[in-house]
Amino acid sequence: MGCRISGKIKMIKGNQSADITITTSESNERMTTAITQREFGTTPAGETVTEFTLTNQRGSSAKIINFGGIITELHVRDKNGTLADVVLGFETLEPYLEQSPFFGALIGRVGNRIANAKFTLDGVTYQLAANNGPNTLHGGVQGFDKKVWAAEPFENAKGQGLVLKLLSEDGDQGFPGNLHVTVRYQFTHDDEIVVDYFAVTDKATPINLTQHTYFNLAGFNRAGSGDILNHKLQIFADHINAVNEVQIPVGKPLPVAGTPFDFREPRLIGERINAAHEQITNGLGYDHNFLINQSSYKALTLAARVEEETSGRVLEVFTEEPGVQFYSGNFLDGSLTCKGINYHYRTGFCLEPQHAPDSINQPEFPSIVLRPGDEYKTRTIFKFTTK
Repeated sequence: MGCRISGKIKMIKGNQSADITITTSESNERMTTAITQREFGTTPAGETVTEFTLTNQRGSSAKIINFGGIITELHVRDKNGTLADVVLGFETLEPYLEQSPFFGALIGRVGNRIANAKFTLDGVTYQLAANNGPNTLHGGVQGFDKKVWAAEPFENAKGQGLVLKLLSEDGDQGFPGNLHVTVRYQFTHDDEIVVDYFAVTDKATPINLTQHTYFNLAGFNRAGSGDILNHKLQIFADHINAVNEVQIPVGKPLPVAGTPFDFREPRLIGERINAAHEQITNGLGYDHNFLINQSSYKALTLAARVEEETSGRVLEVFTEEPGVQFYSGNFLDGSLTCKGINYHYRTGFCLEPQHAPDSINQPEFPSIVLRPGDEYKTRTIFKFTTK
């Protein structure tokens, strides 16, 4: 196994097209030849997959493929100035086709779980594929992580980036409506990955896009990096969504005070990960949506902060989403090998900005329904510094 731009972007597939307006304060966006491109592989359908390497003025770099919008590598400096890759991923396309647990991928149409693989919208019940026990997970069997996106690199004063475009057709994985999606990655000179999501539809449909990179701030090298249990995590949330044994939200939000989920002050991930608590049992560790303490809905908010003491690397996650799913790599088992190492149990963690799981079936949650004439728009920033 190998391992805000102003203007409109037209997305075209067959005879269908849609314009999505992307607004930003940034200017002078242009095509660039400075971004490295190479062929990453070919899908079974014969589609060529390209890897784009974005590099900033600090020498940091991010590698992204247009299959699934996957971040395959991310090299940032430690406190001594040494670059290392801090994300889990593969060096060739094949493992991403079948074996990847969503490493680095864009997730859609609906991130997280939909109970019993179905929902009712405007009086119509839609049946989806069950790919996680009885539930639909991360958009289904062929979610956005398994699609080849149209890709266009760019460069401006803030850094280099990649605009990805996709048409998810009416009926894709059982979802209604032709959904036109644009995701704009920018890797800034300040070691930020800014992710802007946009979408329009011609029929009411649920949408909950997110990014599913697994991080290990110790950095990967040929000797490995160890688990993430000694990473110090802070999540700015007073509540989580309690889940049942198949990880569907049940009941009212659970206050984190007095529980292993209280990360309002920095705590080691491993400190209480095996605590005798029903929610730890149901999640097989941490695999829960934390309800971020936002000043107002859709306000760009610092959701989480992670430090790794040995390297001094710090990750801060800012988002306009109301929640962030913290996942502690509970299903990694050492069977996946790449970059010269095995991805063992809890080798990486995810912080996935999102709406709550199963929102489409839980009317008391903020709505994830996108209707014709409206635009889905949200931003997340992953910012790297050192301490």
